[in-house]
Amino acid sequence: MTAVAEIMDYEQVLERYDPVLGLEVHVELSTRTKMFCGCANAFGAEPNTQVCPVCLGMPGALPVVNGKAVEAAIRIGLALNCQVAEWCRFARKNYFYPDMPKNFQTSQYDEPIVFDGHLDVVLDDGELFRVEIERAHMEEDTGKSLHVGGATGRIHGAEHSLLDYNRAGVPLIEIVTKPITGAGERAPEVARAYVTALRDLLRALDVSDVRMDQGSLRCDANVSLMPKDIAEFGTRTETKNVNSLRSVERAVRYEMQRHAAVLASGGSIRQETRHFDEASGGTSAGRPKETSEDYRYFPEPDLVPITPSREWVAELAGTLPELPWERRKRAKDEWGLSDEELRDLVNSGALELVAETVEAGAPSGDARSWWVAYLSQQANTRGIELTELAITPAQVARVIALVAAGELTNKLARQVVDGVLAGEGEPDEVVAARGLAVVSDDSALQAAIDEALAAQPDVADKIRGGKVQAAGAIVGAVMKATKGQADAKRVRELVLAACGQ
Repeated sequence: MTAVAEIMDYEQVLERYDPVLGLEVHVELSTRTKMFCGCANAFGAEPNTQVCPVCLGMPGALPVVNGKAVEAAIRIGLALNCQVAEWCRFARKNYFYPDMPKNFQTSQYDEPIVFDGHLDVVLDDGELFRVEIERAHMEEDTGKSLHVGGATGRIHGAEHSLLDYNRAGVPLIEIVTKPITGAGERAPEVARAYVTALRDLLRALDVSDVRMDQGSLRCDANVSLMPKDIAEFGTRTETKNVNSLRSVERAVRYEMQRHAAVLASGGSIRQETRHFDEASGGTSAGRPKETSEDYRYFPEPDLVPITPSREWVAELAGTLPELPWERRKRAKDEWGLSDEELRDLVNSGALELVAETVEAGAPSGDARSWWVAYLSQQANTRGIELTELAITPAQVARVIALVAAGELTNKLARQVVDGVLAGEGEPDEVVAARGLAVVSDDSALQAAIDEALAAQPDVADKIRGGKVQAAGAIVGAVMKATKGQADAKRVRELVLAACGQ
């Protein structure tokens, strides 16, 4: 566990300093193959089974650019309001890490494929904050190290390390912001809101599964502080590979407080990478942060420059889907939502799921109710995101349709959803397998009603005497006898009829 360093009270930080952020988000693209070779790009395969001479850096192996990855990079740039380069090329970024078998990373340096854009993000209270985008460039991912025998899972204290090169060569887009200033006390919130908006955008573009838990979206958070009376950026630290939205916010806040404590004590900030610890909420030192000169960039001699034609760029612009903020505005208007209701849907991660459920035929109110209430509870219980639940919007829409048709009660519908979440099949299959269909045969209901009336003659007499509210006891008994599969409204009608009311 990371030891928590001395930190300054957050309010005091804001009295003395202005925060400056820089966010670098690495996105693994969901192409079929890797960036420069034909190896499969799939998560979870047995270690070192998706490799070849190219991604292992064997002598004489020549790379070939993945055209679909270039297409995805341009579409991402267009959605981020970026300019698309008419000419760009790859470079070699030289450094030694055991999980990069070539000892260099094929990336882009001074000539990225897209640049100068922006993304407007919505904060918790509905305020818009514009984040300027410096660039988005193409590169390849590294392999993965597994450090064995230590207490922290890091190399320090480990007995040995294992290397899996399946991820080496997977297509990456790195999206880099310009320095983010002016956020003040809301800097941590801005960082979280930006990564959230970017994740939603990338999901809408269908270029990545953006699974932060699997590393397909990772954020490096750069933080520095400027004293209130000095208009000069301080020394930055870079907290690497933060892998959840909440952690992005926590890491930025912690580093602001740690920087301030160091500076206030007369110390200086070391330019370095940091590691975020989920358990403690603190960061620990990594390695000194290199500069571009340390990487000894030079143009990649084995790859030709990329020259996207203006016609192709225009064609790709025409493929952009309805973007998340556009969809939110349409949903707000069509569903009659207030700003607060829309904000709650967005913050819960349910908006897209509700929209897809409505598209599958469900009324918007019912779709919202299921995702925001029962299904959110199920996700919280499992400790996962709503999108990770093992149920699709189409399946939720089918459950809603079964309730509307009178074939399920709301209580039975929850059991059907539980069955789908447990992997028991489609909603109709769960209904059949569990025997959950509503009992709609009046003769079957009447038999249960007669039995309940005979068992409670005093209640039956009250109903016959005009106290119709007493029918609730008989309805409850029938519902219990039918295991909740009767239509309570119909049961009540039959009870009153049987008692001459």
